[in-house]
Amino acid sequence: MSDEAASTNPYSRLMALQKMGIVDNYEQIRNYSAIIVGVGGVGSVTAEMLVRCGIGKLILYDYDKIESANMNRLFYTPEQIGMEKVAAAKQTLEKINPDVKIEIHSCNITTSENYDKFLDNIEHGGINGDRISIILSCVDNYGARMTINKACNKLNQIWMESGVSENAMSGHIQFIIPGETACFSCAPPLVVAEEGNEKKIKREGVCTASLPTTMGVIAGFLAQNFLKWSLNFGEVSYLLNYNALLNYFSNEELMPNPQCSDENCIKCQEEFKKSGKSRKPVKKVVKEEKKEEKSFENTWGIKIVDESEQSAEVVEAKDIKTTSNMSLDDLKNQFKMLSSKK
Repeated sequence: MSDEAASTNPYSRLMALQKMGIVDNYEQIRNYSAIIVGVGGVGSVTAEMLVRCGIGKLILYDYDKIESANMNRLFYTPEQIGMEKVAAAKQTLEKINPDVKIEIHSCNITTSENYDKFLDNIEHGGINGDRISIILSCVDNYGARMTINKACNKLNQIWMESGVSENAMSGHIQFIIPGETACFSCAPPLVVAEEGNEKKIKREGVCTASLPTTMGVIAGFLAQNFLKWSLNFGEVSYLLNYNALLNYFSNEELMPNPQCSDENCIKCQEEFKKSGKSRKPVKKVVKEEKKEEKSFENTWGIKIVDESEQSAEVVEAKDIKTTSNMSLDDLKNQFKMLSSKK
């Protein structure tokens, strides 16, 4: 990556973050690889953001095809209808930034055969055939989330989970470090209480809503969280919730459950305790430059007056009793009376 400030340099605005002291070494993003599972409304936009940021490698997983009903979302276009999502995503992403290596898998990771291949890809799908850096979950179903959770606990793999509500009015991202933070089984959703029957918590005949705005917001949070974690700046969010109706955000951390149903999560918890590490978010304080006070010519003759030295002509607002029915003459008389008292 070049930091040359030129209109022909696609990385000049990104490298400016390094010049400004936000990050120490922006170029290290080229060493990172990520698996994105689910390239729908959130996953596709997250993929585009990371490609534009210059990540080294992206591996995309999905088994759906693009439909007309997907056109209310960002990223995909009408001429791609009928294509496999991963194939269409690769087509677009490679045009955006040919420097990024894109690998695609059109398969369902919840099947036993594909799950084993998924595990192998986590361990050897990195840039140099090594372990991938992180998994970004952008799926919309419980089964896929539990599959990713199981794989990450088994391999002690860091991952980030995301989701948007059925009514498209809220969403969240969650940063999961096996053994250090709660996994998806530690704080189980309602479906676990329903003994794994996902259909019991879904309303039949109801079409799930989706808004490109909400999905774009969540995708932005997810990509931003990845950047903060990988480039070591700011504060990484462990669990960030967003409610569009109330303009509400909450940021918290979930502790792992010592009685988690996933035995690999328990093992990771024990390993973390032995390591002696803390659970504090990654922070990098950026010092703000002190701005010099600039002198200016007081053209308008403005003066700053101490309240205790105000003249008798100044009348305190609390001493003035006004009503909506009071005439202008009445107000003038009241001012004269108060001024004479001074």
